[in-house]
Amino acid sequence: MQRQILGGKIQRVTVTEAKVDYEGSVTIDETLMKAAGFVSFEKVTIANLTNGARMETYAIPGPAGSGKICLNGGCAKHGKPGDMLIVMTFVVLDEKELTSHHPLVVSVDAQNKLVKTDKASIPALLG
Repeated sequence: MQRQILGGKIQRVTVTEAKVDYEGSVTIDETLMKAAGFVSFEKVTIANLTNGARMETYAIPGPAGSGKICLNGGCAKHGKPGDMLIVMTFVVLDEKELTSHHPLVVSVDAQNKLVKTDKASIPALLG
């Protein structure tokens, strides 16, 4: 059996821009993308902690070290500058891979600057 498991997340990041006229995606500071293990055009799930909205789109890199988090296109209708988000990717793993997988958890400061990256552990609940 395969399971969808968290691959990485950037937690409590703040929206800096929202561009409804852009064709889609979320622009994320490249430093944060790399820290979370995200790649360009990878599907992401976004949870808006401010208004409760959840959305899916793809990530594109913004200038490294800029702190930029820009909701583009339709996503811009579900968030505004100042909103706090969690941005997540998921991976598909066989059950044998679960115990060796460690999701990357990125923490930022109030300016969306990288504070730390942790490797989470998946509890051995199977078997």
